[in-house]
Amino acid sequence: MSARVPPPFPADTSLELRPAEMERLVRLAMDRIVPHVDSLSAQRAADTEGAAALSRSLIEREPPETGAPAEELLDLLFDRAIPKSFNPASPGYLAYIPGGGLFPSAVAGLVAAAANRYTGLFAAAPLLVQLETNVLRWFARIAGYPDGAGGFLSSGGSLASFSAIVAARCDRLPENFLSGVLYVSDQAHHCLAKAALLAGFPARSVRVIPTDDAFRIRLDLLGAAVAEDRREGRTPFLVVGNAGTTNTGAVDDLDALATLAAREGLWFHVDAAYGGFFLLTERGRSRMAGIARADSIVLDPHKGLFLPYGSGCLLVLDAATLRRAHGAGGEYLPGMQSDPDLVDFCEISPELSRPYRGLSAWLPLKMHGFGPFRRNLEEKLDLASYAAAVLARREDVEIAAPPDLSLFAFRFVRRGDREDGLAARNRRILDAVNARGRVHLTATTTKGRTLLRICVLSFRTHRDRVDAALEDLAAAADEAAAG
Repeated sequence: MSARVPPPFPADTSLELRPAEMERLVRLAMDRIVPHVDSLSAQRAADTEGAAALSRSLIEREPPETGAPAEELLDLLFDRAIPKSFNPASPGYLAYIPGGGLFPSAVAGLVAAAANRYTGLFAAAPLLVQLETNVLRWFARIAGYPDGAGGFLSSGGSLASFSAIVAARCDRLPENFLSGVLYVSDQAHHCLAKAALLAGFPARSVRVIPTDDAFRIRLDLLGAAVAEDRREGRTPFLVVGNAGTTNTGAVDDLDALATLAAREGLWFHVDAAYGGFFLLTERGRSRMAGIARADSIVLDPHKGLFLPYGSGCLLVLDAATLRRAHGAGGEYLPGMQSDPDLVDFCEISPELSRPYRGLSAWLPLKMHGFGPFRRNLEEKLDLASYAAAVLARREDVEIAAPPDLSLFAFRFVRRGDREDGLAARNRRILDAVNARGRVHLTATTTKGRTLLRICVLSFRTHRDRVDAALEDLAAAADEAAAG
């Protein structure tokens, strides 16, 4: 019998763009990106009015079978979807903790996605992994860590905090770890309690310790809680220090916390997602003295290094703890690195498949050097101090949390008003300021008080925009008083 001839397999190249098509698509995108970035100072700091209703017009329940022109899709993004949102790249965005958006990082993202190299394993892209490892070594030096420290880049502080708690659990607790207790202050970011739940701890394992009038964890109450838990048969194993809280920007006494943690045998973790890169400045190093004594530190380059969202970092004093907590094998994987200078990120982090995050940090840091970042952070410290000083001169303003770094909290007060009346008044002032669109602020409620917040962290925010915020606050407060 003659061999059967296999049927033809027609090649479908419809997803493969020719060089001219690639150039055209990038050009179409850049024709919109450049004007968008260039006009940020004139854009509203936030605009979500009617956004929920508009979003319903975009609902598509069935997947499209045929394509649409790139021009139409890009117009949808830049004319409709992007404008109806918070604008954290705006110089007037003083809310929450602003994100950055450095343009070289966007270019790095394009390069990384187009090259599409896998960097979870050193063997798959040795030089690219090494560039990312260099970035992590730079961060470790900034934190004051010695050789032997290690870490990885993550999607943000939440995932980094999760891995920190898992590493501490593996290092300090037995296999049956449910008696373990970890300690956070009442100002700690909620991602820490969430990370503890994801790491397998019941909610009761997270002990919340009150803070003092400066919103810093009370060491006396922390020590008492540790002693009580030990008497009750529980196992204290971790304490979290804050290097810039989201609520008020407070920095705990990290050196004293490190001493207490060492005395009690606790893993000392520092949440420096917001404040950590102020270590590049002399004032930041002074305010965060003791951070180098931490067993682990979380940083967010998409905050203090002004990178686009999706860039977090976990550093650990002893790199081996990450491998013990995250290492796992597979028959289909190549051998992992034993050289301490070479890293397999899949062995020290939760992800096997991962984007190449390192390039978005490496490219701008190599292009600019750390000097401009240091100078920008110094400027943000100055601007926050300046804004707080101007507001403090008003008789109707209470500075509830002076700036430890570049974030502070305050409220407008009126003699005789109850707390609910003060809260409503400050909410009205906040709404009036945000309605003007030049800046966007947020509020928080802590220790029974509603406070307004100003966080200066964008590399695009300068004195003119802070003055605009102060002008709009003054006008809104005067209108509220007159009403």
